Amino acid sequence: MRRPSAGALLRVAVAAGLTTYVLLRSNPGEAASALAGASPRHLAAAVALVLADRSLMAFRWLVLLRPLAAARPPFADVLRVFFVSTFVGTFLPASVGGDAVRAYALSRYGVALASSVASVVLDRMFGIVSVLLIGGAAAAAAPPSIPPWLPRVTMGIAVVTCTGVAVALFSRTAERLARGSFERVPWAAGRRAGLRLLEAFHGYRSHTRSLVTVLASSLGVQGLRIAQAWLLGLALGIPLGPVLYLVYIPIILLIMQVPVTINGIGTSQWAFVALFGESGVAAADAFALSVLFVALGVVGNLPGGLLYATGGLVGATGDQAIKRNNRRSGG
Repeated sequence: MRRPSAGALLRVAVAAGLTTYVLLRSNPGEAASALAGASPRHLAAAVALVLADRSLMAFRWLVLLRPLAAARPPFADVLRVFFVSTFVGTFLPASVGGDAVRAYALSRYGVALASSVASVVLDRMFGIVSVLLIGGAAAAAAPPSIPPWLPRVTMGIAVVTCTGVAVALFSRTAERLARGSFERVPWAAGRRAGLRLLEAFHGYRSHTRSLVTVLASSLGVQGLRIAQAWLLGLALGIPLGPVLYLVYIPIILLIMQVPVTINGIGTSQWAFVALFGESGVAAADAFALSVLFVALGVVGNLPGGLLYATGGLVGATGDQAIKRNNRRSGG
């Protein structure tokens, strides 16, 4: 059995240390009482929304795979890769690990690795853009209880990120600069891989309808995640309206993406306590909310765990497809 890497052990240590630190400052007894008294009705509603957001996330990736045409694996295999990779990503740094697993698994079906990576990168980019668009729009109408710096920072990051994504996708000048950079890479294999990825990435330019659909789906996914947090807050009796969740949750989601812990544990606890505390929420209640929010994500990943337990990353049909692809390629 392979030993955990130093990086993995460090992320576990950061997650445990940061969570313990925030918990101790949040009155553990009160946090436990808040969790024990959570409303089952609101918790059930939040779980139902998790099923909806996972379905929409899978649909979003399917749309991004449309340009692959004949190279795309069957629908059932794509769904398996998506749900299993989200489950495996639960135990990896933030969302980066799950994305890498998804790209690798798709490539095993004979899809070019560059195309696999490009689809996953775009999926992640549109997810971040949608978070910022919602957060920026909500910050513009934020109530006075919001820290004055937060709307400016959120809107600034949203404008810069959206502009950067648009330039990366559609600017011919940016493409030429990127191509020139890859062509100067001295390592031949790295140079070829970079150029193939660039070509796959910019292949989406002619599929603007798919990109619009993906953006709309991404906005829907983030809206569902914010609604989940609001329902969890109601379950805990936190007296905040949905507008504050529209402002705070996008920032928290971005903080959770930083790959310094496992599955955003620790960073999410710190972010919930810090931000919701600005609006007068007790640290114990904010900590309890953060625990429920992370746990809800784990619940949403459980279907992938069942699929993984019954056939691994690609399953029986995937293994057959991989063997066929290997025979065709002489592997």
